[in-house]
Amino acid sequence: MCIANATKFIPLWVKITVALALGLGTMVGWKRIVVTVGEKIGKRHLTYGQGAAAELVAMVTIGMADRLGLPVSTTHVLSSGVASTMAANGSGLQWSTVRNLLLAWVLTLPCSIALAFVLFIVFRQVF
Repeated sequence: MCIANATKFIPLWVKITVALALGLGTMVGWKRIVVTVGEKIGKRHLTYGQGAAAELVAMVTIGMADRLGLPVSTTHVLSSGVASTMAANGSGLQWSTVRNLLLAWVLTLPCSIALAFVLFIVFRQVF
């Protein structure tokens, strides 16, 4: 199957709604994301070299995933890259932040499934 055809079945209104939700979420929460990824994963602030290395690895990883048609979270990939550069540099990791990130990654899918189920039941009754 051609990767370009992978999302053809998704209605346009769904794509637009998801894009708006992601955009609004980023507009509201951007500072918290930036501070967490840039300052709270490691025990020291991210250096320019570490940031460049993490971004380069994220770019290659996301590009390969896109080529292969695999779903990835850009935030997950980048924060993993930042944590890796901190560990490789010996800067140390703030394990409470890493634990919270891992917990969020693990809980995202089941919580999304539960929310979708509840919304489906509610909308089915209303409409």
